[in-house]
Amino acid sequence: MNILLWVLQILLALHTAMGAVWKFSNPAQTMPSLEAIPHGVWLAMSVFELLFSLGLILPAFKKPLAILAPIAAACIAAEMLLFSGLHIYSGDANYGPVFYWLVVAALGAFIAYGRFVLKPIK
Repeated sequence: MNILLWVLQILLALHTAMGAVWKFSNPAQTMPSLEAIPHGVWLAMSVFELLFSLGLILPAFKKPLAILAPIAAACIAAEMLLFSGLHIYSGDANYGPVFYWLVVAALGAFIAYGRFVLKPIK
């Protein structure tokens, strides 16, 4: 279980870091449903996503930072749920992005549960 959680943490960290870099390089939201997020908040989310990515990986190098992994995973899951809610609230009939965000949210929730309950980093 520990190896599975580490693999998922690395994948989620890479996914989140790439999303943060994309937000920096494309400062305008390309999804109409996400245009409700102010530009400053959009860029701030990029910074937080980079921090969450580090939080998922740092416990591999420094064990006292182990609490960061489940917290970062839970924050990523919450962000994906926020995106899903905004998209549904916008009334857009295309639910493809919602399914994608819900899968990422489920992955984050599984990692958080795994690191809090199943196999905490010691």
